[in-house]
Amino acid sequence: MKITHTEGESNQSAARKAWAAKHPDAATRDLLARDSDAFLHQSLSSPCVSTIAKAEGIWIEDTAGRRYMDFHGNSVHHIGYGHPRLIAAIKAQLDTLPFAPRRFTNEPAVELAEKLGAISPGDLNKVLFTTGGSDANEVALKIARAATGRFKTISFWDAFHGAGFGAASVGGEATFRSHIAGPLMTGAEHVAPFNCYRCPYNHAGPQSCGLACAGMVDYVLGREGDVAAVIAEPMRAVPVVPPPEFWQAVRAACNRHGALLIMDEIPTGLGKTGRMFAFEHDDVIPDIVTLGKALGGGILPIAAVIARQGLDVCGDFAIGHYTHEKNPVTARAALTTLQIIEDEGLVERSAALGSYALNRLQEFSSRSPFIGDVRGRGLMFGVEIVEDRATKREAPDRAERIYYRCLEAGLSFKISAGCVLTLSPPLTIAQVDLDRALSIVETAILAEA
Repeated sequence: MKITHTEGESNQSAARKAWAAKHPDAATRDLLARDSDAFLHQSLSSPCVSTIAKAEGIWIEDTAGRRYMDFHGNSVHHIGYGHPRLIAAIKAQLDTLPFAPRRFTNEPAVELAEKLGAISPGDLNKVLFTTGGSDANEVALKIARAATGRFKTISFWDAFHGAGFGAASVGGEATFRSHIAGPLMTGAEHVAPFNCYRCPYNHAGPQSCGLACAGMVDYVLGREGDVAAVIAEPMRAVPVVPPPEFWQAVRAACNRHGALLIMDEIPTGLGKTGRMFAFEHDDVIPDIVTLGKALGGGILPIAAVIARQGLDVCGDFAIGHYTHEKNPVTARAALTTLQIIEDEGLVERSAALGSYALNRLQEFSSRSPFIGDVRGRGLMFGVEIVEDRATKREAPDRAERIYYRCLEAGLSFKISAGCVLTLSPPLTIAQVDLDRALSIVETAILAEA
């Protein structure tokens, strides 16, 4: 389990000290100490809050045998951990073809590229693989520069697109930008993110507020005049759902000003929001889509860039050129993951269970004055914890106490934006386990009364 956003800011919080005091077993202490000694320390990662010795289905287990439902999973565990069909496919591929050097193609890689083109809407059908989402976003930016002859971008403050220099430049989280000495990538313009839940100017309702934010994108596109691309998360993983017609307005603005639209679907794609791609909720088709995280089935690292046919313009130079660009084992893992998602109806399952969970939490919210909002799509939803419902003042300390109560009861998730309990279970979760997890959250919140 990784440190939550809140924990990264307050490593010595009272809640964390209380948690550590309750679990002083030698195995956990020893591994955490070795981790702290061996790894470079960084926010949101090392040192860690606990250990993992086993992961199976929706469950993770620590070195002391404590088990937790994992509602975080770094967004990789759409099909659960250790899906037997995926493990069998990886083992078979290892026996057949474990690696392919660059400039040699292979059946699993080609089949995966064809499959991604087949499931993507419109003419999104030209593909390139990378080993991680940050690299995929940087490839997308290179394609946009090559296709438009421009270098500027527009993205959103608070967004996350990866930890590389280019990805961090278009990203908007301070954690991934403030430590870098000297300039980031030039031409990376930022605008305020859509977040009608927290916007001080939202007096006329989400639609009016959201379209005002979309209007800012249009304004900057027009003012700059030479922007290559707008890159954005179709639904922010905080989570924040875009206002109605927001992406249609941004898509139209990109068309007017000759800019491409890049959708970063790395945490939200492959059915997490109840559609194969989150942007499908908003009736738009981007020019480039990036995928990652869950694409490797929670076992192997692989990401992908999917561009529309007309953007295949980089043949004379390398835009990726990764050692594992067409790795047959990671390709087989991704292809099998897509097949499992389709064969088990996990996109539809995400939509149905997500709707059930949101309805239950929204009904429950009236019972607690500390819930400011419940929001999400599919099996990516969040509960905003506040000081009181009237002012909706954020309550990070309260959110952290609730988090540790849930962890003690066997549920792991993360806190986003300081005070949002962000719940993202596998798409394979049984409804009885989902109900159990929701009851844990509700009981932990009621304990604040």
